[in-house]
Amino acid sequence: MSAAPAEALPLVISERQNNAQRVSALDEKAQAAGLRRGMGIADARATHPSLEVIEADRQADQRLLEGLADWCDRYTPLVALCDEGDGLFLDISGCAHLFGGESRMLEEIAERLLQQGFDTRTGLASTPGAAWAAARFAPPPGEIADGCEAEALNPLPLAALRLDEKTVTGLESVGLRTIATLLDAPRAPLVRRFGRQLANRIDEALGNIEEAISPRLPVSPLSVERHLSEPIGTLEEIESLLRMLATTLKEDLEQRDEGARQLQLALFRVDGAVSRISIGTSRPMRDPIAITRLFHEKLARIGESLDPGYGFDLVRLAVPASAPFKTHQGDLAGREENEGEGLALLADRISARLGSSAILIPERQASHQPERAISLARFAQARPVASSAQPHSPIRPIRLLTRPEPVEAAAEIPEGPPFSFRWRRALFRVARAEGPERIAGEWWRASAPPARDYFRVEDTEGRRYWLYREGFYGEGESHPRWFMHGFFP
Repeated sequence: MSAAPAEALPLVISERQNNAQRVSALDEKAQAAGLRRGMGIADARATHPSLEVIEADRQADQRLLEGLADWCDRYTPLVALCDEGDGLFLDISGCAHLFGGESRMLEEIAERLLQQGFDTRTGLASTPGAAWAAARFAPPPGEIADGCEAEALNPLPLAALRLDEKTVTGLESVGLRTIATLLDAPRAPLVRRFGRQLANRIDEALGNIEEAISPRLPVSPLSVERHLSEPIGTLEEIESLLRMLATTLKEDLEQRDEGARQLQLALFRVDGAVSRISIGTSRPMRDPIAITRLFHEKLARIGESLDPGYGFDLVRLAVPASAPFKTHQGDLAGREENEGEGLALLADRISARLGSSAILIPERQASHQPERAISLARFAQARPVASSAQPHSPIRPIRLLTRPEPVEAAAEIPEGPPFSFRWRRALFRVARAEGPERIAGEWWRASAPPARDYFRVEDTEGRRYWLYREGFYGEGESHPRWFMHGFFP
């Protein structure tokens, strides 16, 4: 004899509001039992002692909602989070025909979310405000035809206009309890008493003023995707499909005379999880083979952290950033004069495998101070420097110390080069010296250092150093100080 299944208890989620635990969400059974949002937990337990109460976790709810937003990106790139934090806005303009129409698309979204364990309410309308109201207050399937917004919203309560609780309470106190009574009432007195936001919510829902949604993720100007009837999961299958997508993407880039500077591979898993893999390029690129190689390095770096689960049923390749693509005339042997292309491809592959900070190159800065004259930039972000730039620039050491280190130096004449110096407890005798090269302090800075006299010196064992004297003799009570700043090969 089998036991009867246990009956599910009414479930509510509690949250502290105004120094008291109140109901912030509830299931259908709790709602049918007469419970409502904002009700105190003590009052709810007094009515239903067997009530099951769970403490709200806003951060977990936000992560779950963002995960659902990532999954909905398979239907439209314009996905936004509701301000209330309990729903999503999808702008499906120009996308519905890919899924058999708006109604069929809505059914598919609800059906697939139900398969993932989510009980959803959907709304479809030509304005975000009407769709929000249809999803929460209209009977299923919650579809409002274009131009019928007022007729569909009339029987709904005032909360369907996304009004705050204080405004709803004030309107109900003067006998306005449905949207129909609100639309029939004179607008000017209502605006004077309840503010302009009330009129804006009405006009947004009816489509009198345009309400734009802010997509959660930036929309790529170019993208190609492939829906798969049989999910894939191996790296070989992903790279094979990636090469086909890159070939299609090349045609679109050629029509725009552009090349990709950033590429993003989005892998949509069957169970709703989404993996996004991004790479950057140092030069505009549209060669499918080169793009596949870069993603091969990135996928090799990710390794087992890319969990295919039950497989990916949608793969998308997008171009978040592009740049003009300059073509080069080839010679009679078929070779193209594209200086530095091989180095750029090598740097991109290393960066894809080891990270964008794996290769750093020096860049000149507008400063005479040696420690500020050069900065390290990522290879893909570095500015190209002409080979003829600053042909008579002074000789600088290959290696500079992160911070100049103090030394004890002795000079034959006060302003002359040292004939010996002690650095890190070791004594060095100078065989040859060249200088000084005077570098003045940057006077416009609040903490500008004093002027420096730099010397290139060579000790008796042939090692060469870059020393400088800070300050001058006869200035103030303190003597000039000597520092070690770098090394020559």
